[in-house]
Amino acid sequence: MNTSSVIIGLFGGLGLFILGMQLLADGLQKAAGERMRRILELFTSKPISAVLTGAAVTALLQSSSTTTVMIVGFVNSGLMTLTQAVGTIMGANIGTTITAQIISFNIYTLAYPLIAIGAVLYYFSKKKMQRYVGMGILGFGLLLLGLDTMSKSVSPIRAYEPVLDLLVAFGNRPLLGILAGALFTAVIQSSSATTGLVIAFSWQGILDLPAGLALIVGANLGTCITAVLASLGSSGIAKRTALSHVLFNVAGVLMFILFRRPFTSLAVWTGGTVARQIANAHTLFNVITTLILFPLLPYFVRAVTRIIPGAGTDLESKPQFLDERLIDTPAALISAKKEAVRMGALAVEMVNLAVAAFLEGKTNELDQIERREDVVNALEKAITAYLAKANQHSMGVNEARESVNLMHIVNDMERIADHAMNIVELAENREFSRLQLSDAAAEDLQKMFDVVHSISQSALEALGERDVQKATGLIAQDDLVDDLEKRYRANHIERLNQGLCNPEVGVLFLDAVSNLERVADHAHNIAEAVADIAFAR
Repeated sequence: MNTSSVIIGLFGGLGLFILGMQLLADGLQKAAGERMRRILELFTSKPISAVLTGAAVTALLQSSSTTTVMIVGFVNSGLMTLTQAVGTIMGANIGTTITAQIISFNIYTLAYPLIAIGAVLYYFSKKKMQRYVGMGILGFGLLLLGLDTMSKSVSPIRAYEPVLDLLVAFGNRPLLGILAGALFTAVIQSSSATTGLVIAFSWQGILDLPAGLALIVGANLGTCITAVLASLGSSGIAKRTALSHVLFNVAGVLMFILFRRPFTSLAVWTGGTVARQIANAHTLFNVITTLILFPLLPYFVRAVTRIIPGAGTDLESKPQFLDERLIDTPAALISAKKEAVRMGALAVEMVNLAVAAFLEGKTNELDQIERREDVVNALEKAITAYLAKANQHSMGVNEARESVNLMHIVNDMERIADHAMNIVELAENREFSRLQLSDAAAEDLQKMFDVVHSISQSALEALGERDVQKATGLIAQDDLVDDLEKRYRANHIERLNQGLCNPEVGVLFLDAVSNLERVADHAHNIAEAVADIAFAR
């Protein structure tokens, strides 16, 4: 056996297969990617629809990795809850088996015609959609060519005892096969490539069914690396999503080990060739695992939440109160006000967390603030668009005035969130430079924060309760925070002159005080808008 020829052909074919997979996925994503994202966002409200959507989207995109990365992103931004994410991941595991189903048929003679057709469409078409379709066809042709190359290159291995003994060991010792499949998939980050390699070996009669099953079950486990990498540096809820993917596939591996013999016997009956049996077993494995674990979904989510506890809870970024059915009724303003109160609560919470991070160095919680900023920004756009649409319908003078005031209110709330992010940046600078606040400076900042928090909270309560008395009371306190800022700024300058504080941290302190003063200004603006709404009525 010419070892170098086998290795070159094997890895060259694998390269073609992976390139083909990438082109196929890219072509399909560009042709329908945005639609797929909208489908994931819109049709995952219930667990069963999440499973079906995950399967359909992954089958169309030809990439469970793409689906899981999108899922982690949706969860991180609050567009999807953990329960929805886990259901979608279950479906993605089913959808990814479509690749194995296609390549398990002996259709390699189509490789060159598909490459020719795809290349013509991709390079000579002027319409984008035709080019995307051409890219997908070209990718599929390269995929088949790569698989055919791998299959032919490994043919000499049939007479090489050491490799055959190793592959037999994968069947006799499933843990070894699972580990090999998981590691290989984790390295190349494509379970489809691993499955393609397994099918290439099976076509040459080198790999039997038990060994093939162990390898593809291992590939299922190895593909979790994509979700894990996507969750790094993300929120706690995104990390829970990645852990859910890992635990779900680990559960499948354990069930396979326990019921390997009857499952293998079932797989034998599903096809006339080992390649077809492996492909069918791959699909059956993921379907059966989903059917068993789906009823346990609430308990599964609860267990993951306990494993990764903390504040990384589901954060819903979609509007909860903006009902399009009410857009042409007076209730539209009630809906917008409720959403504005929710948005304001998030902005105020951001300030609380940011000041705590600055005072106590809690930089490990900064991702929570950033997630809330994304939600606040999304809600500002949604509320403003909702009110603008409501204004197009018949509206009285008072209602129109209230609508405009609500637009100003959500803008002020978004500005409060911006100042919170400014304080976050100051906290990061202080922590990075290892700068320490003096006790006196920390005490002054805490006192000012307590006053600003009280004003901000009262402004939100005045909005939610339409409490004009509370709103006018806040307006009367307009100079309170300004006076505090001047006093604490003077105190700090005196400490700097006396050498009691580090000049570098002194600049950060003064910036934090200034941002808190601006937060109070926006809270007063909200109070004035609430008072104007009440006056108009």
